[in-house]
Amino acid sequence: MANMLKTTLLLGLLTGLFLAIGGALAGQSGMVMAFVVALLMNVASFWFSDKLVLTMYGARPLAEHDAPTVHRIVRTLATRAGIPMPRLYLMASPTPNAFATGRSPGHAAVAVTEGILRIMNEEELEGVLAHELSHVVNRDVLISTIAATLAGAVMMLIDIARWGMFFGSHRDDEEGGTNPIALVLMIVVAPLAALLIQMAVSRSREFEADASGARLTRRPLGLAAALAKLHQASQIVPMNANPATAHLFIVNPLTGRSFLNFFSTHPPIEDRIARLRAMRL
Repeated sequence: MANMLKTTLLLGLLTGLFLAIGGALAGQSGMVMAFVVALLMNVASFWFSDKLVLTMYGARPLAEHDAPTVHRIVRTLATRAGIPMPRLYLMASPTPNAFATGRSPGHAAVAVTEGILRIMNEEELEGVLAHELSHVVNRDVLISTIAATLAGAVMMLIDIARWGMFFGSHRDDEEGGTNPIALVLMIVVAPLAALLIQMAVSRSREFEADASGARLTRRPLGLAAALAKLHQASQIVPMNANPATAHLFIVNPLTGRSFLNFFSTHPPIEDRIARLRAMRL
């Protein structure tokens, strides 16, 4: 519940940022235009996201006779969660990782790498798959699409402002326009603020998927052990992943520390493990 409230608050802040920038920079017409374009782009992405990301990583359908344990675990968890059995895929990557995608529980897909099947025991694998199914149950693809829509609209408004400054067409002070210095600051700060809020939404949903997955299996320590293994393995064998899809994976496939972690789509692995170990079911 706390994570859902946090997500709602963050989406509200992102919406407020969009409205404030739109009113200050582009007026009502520019604000509406940017939002409509961003909405159309992200609706298309949301509708076809499963096909796009599975193709991007060369994922192939995972037959039951090739991975009976995976099918058995997912079938049991899906029944327990009250959702249809998702389609299962395998990625030919030695890096242990997994992700879920699809616009609804009826159109969901879960993909695992060859690497994760090699290093996980059954309890750890169950924790990972429960985490991914929780993303499906919690409609996190929809939530991330809303965040991306709003962030994209903010970026478009900033582009409008840049072109307006270039051609000297921004509203002057007599029309209630923005001070040029304030305009420059807004152009610099607003995209960063939108990015940080979008990343915070993603991190909040990861915490929620951890908690939901642990409740689904009733064994939070299994997922905690899996996260520790995944994190260690990703440092040794980094994954060749597209940054635009990093938020989908159970652990961030992109390596990086210190300052770059501030912009990570995932919470620190230590915090996730600590929360799981502290759970009492």
